[in-house]
Amino acid sequence: MIKESIFRAYDIRGVYGIDLDENVAKLVGKALGTFLGGVGKRVAVGYDVRKSSPALKRALVEGLTLSGVEVWDVGLVPTPTVYFAISHFGLDGGAIVSASHNPPQWNGFKLCREKAMLCGWGMGLEKIKEIIFSKTYLESGGGTVVDKVDEVNSTYKRFILEKVNVRRRLRVLVDTGNGSCSNYAENILEKAGLEVVAINNYPDGDFPSRSPEPTDESLKTMKKMIAEDNFDFGVAYDGDGDRAVFVDNMGRVIEGDKMLALLIRHFIKGSGEKVVYEVSCSKLLDDVVVEKGVIPIVSKVGHSFILEKMISENALFGGEIASHLYFRDVYGADDAIYATLKVAEMISESSEKLSEMINGLPKYYTTRLVFTVPDEIKFQVIEKLILKVKGKGFTPITLDGVRVNLESGWYIVRASNTLPQIKATVEAKDEEKLSILEKDVIDMVTEAVNEVRGLGGDMAVEFRRVSIT
Repeated sequence: MIKESIFRAYDIRGVYGIDLDENVAKLVGKALGTFLGGVGKRVAVGYDVRKSSPALKRALVEGLTLSGVEVWDVGLVPTPTVYFAISHFGLDGGAIVSASHNPPQWNGFKLCREKAMLCGWGMGLEKIKEIIFSKTYLESGGGTVVDKVDEVNSTYKRFILEKVNVRRRLRVLVDTGNGSCSNYAENILEKAGLEVVAINNYPDGDFPSRSPEPTDESLKTMKKMIAEDNFDFGVAYDGDGDRAVFVDNMGRVIEGDKMLALLIRHFIKGSGEKVVYEVSCSKLLDDVVVEKGVIPIVSKVGHSFILEKMISENALFGGEIASHLYFRDVYGADDAIYATLKVAEMISESSEKLSEMINGLPKYYTTRLVFTVPDEIKFQVIEKLILKVKGKGFTPITLDGVRVNLESGWYIVRASNTLPQIKATVEAKDEEKLSILEKDVIDMVTEAVNEVRGLGGDMAVEFRRVSIT
């Protein structure tokens, strides 16, 4: 019996051999093919470096062909290459066998509709789940598999290289983290005219060099190398290559909203362009948007929501704190390799170093908190928080969680869509105000959790401070 727990907010994900296996992959393939319409539809399929990915991909393809679709096999590639194939060739959908930045024993499926729109919850995934549990598959058979590895990859590489112009040779440290960008990104970056030093640059599903999630902690080696040598910047990719975490020439990790702010400042020359960013991004983005006359489109957190806004609003750029950067140039998708090229182009056209650009951004003090809260109550806690905030006379923004803007700063508290957590961002112009706001948020979350649990008093809720979410 297939487990309901593998259906997440943005994808299907679980531990291989425990939560999902080849049988599940086959059912997912049949359901996706059914959801997309079966016979006559074309679907791109790629997979990542995990040890279980080739077997899961074969089973997924088998399920797709049973529904009658034509499968475009694009091979072992970064996730954005599959997005590109769907959008560029006008396919009806796609699937990537990947668990993104999760540990090696995990795997899963990112499922797409037309224009590489991710089938998240409320955007198609719930219908795919319903097809599986009701067993209402289209099983006409007769589907085919077409080898499109060379065509898609060569077209993708040529396409993105034509979109950028790096004006001077830069020295770049690239950490592919043994993921899907290994033996892939380096060639593209060198063709753009960069001098590339690549580390952890071989695909290995055990991820022996570092975690597939690039964080301040897992990038210690990269930061040290940059601080000790003469690099213009560094970039690290997650397991499936849709996130690019940048490190400046001083060895400082840069959060995604700051990189988005730099791209806006450099590339947007006239007013009227639209930019999409998620509701928990720093206020420095709001300041830069006003400065450049940009139209801001604020979104819920998550690929599905931001890509939909990128396409519907024809936005130039988009971004998340977690270093997903989106570009109209690549059909609105988040693409780590293309992000690297655009950052290189930006630096090559500037007289400033990347560290100087970062230092020139509006200054805010920020804390990010992660509270451990069970899945079954985390959304109830948010509802309780909304009532508390309104009871204090504030008018919160409830697009995604609860955000409160104050004269002294602002905060947002939201439930994680993928983990048993509540996340908070607290920001202020000075450290004293930040400390006061942070304490208020901790107290409010603690009270709300205990009230939902039916407990009296102020029993502590476990939390930690994090540098990148």
